[in-house]
Amino acid sequence: MGAKPCFERPGWDAYFMDIARVVARRGNCRRRQVAAVIVRDRRIISTGYNGTPRGIPNCFEGGCPRCASEAASGENLGECICAHAEENAIVQAAYHGISVSGGTLYCTMSPCLMCAKMIINAGLAAVVYAEEYHFSAQSRELLATAGVACRRLDQ
Repeated sequence: MGAKPCFERPGWDAYFMDIARVVARRGNCRRRQVAAVIVRDRRIISTGYNGTPRGIPNCFEGGCPRCASEAASGENLGECICAHAEENAIVQAAYHGISVSGGTLYCTMSPCLMCAKMIINAGLAAVVYAEEYHFSAQSRELLATAGVACRRLDQ
């Protein structure tokens, strides 16, 4: 009973972020694959990845004209029909009648302003992200003002 394992066991943050990285592989966006995993009481309650809405051809199949275009990163985002990973994780939980209130969202990329608003309104308590992507001061301040803990996971 007191013996140490002969391997390094990941902490909870690393464990859930590793799962998010696997979920990201399902993302169907032509430009980047992003995922979110929502956890409450150390249990996964929802996952989401970025891509076109249900029933629409996948982004990589031409489902999103903006992503298929030569638009530079960050341009013409109003024309993109893809949903973000955070959005999909929150919506999937709602679709199945699961509350995310008080949960932690693990995301492979930092949330945009739109997703920050959804995170706040869904009642999530914390966000842990791996990579920073256009994480604006406004998004960071909004999450902080709403009391949502937000931090980058150093791995």
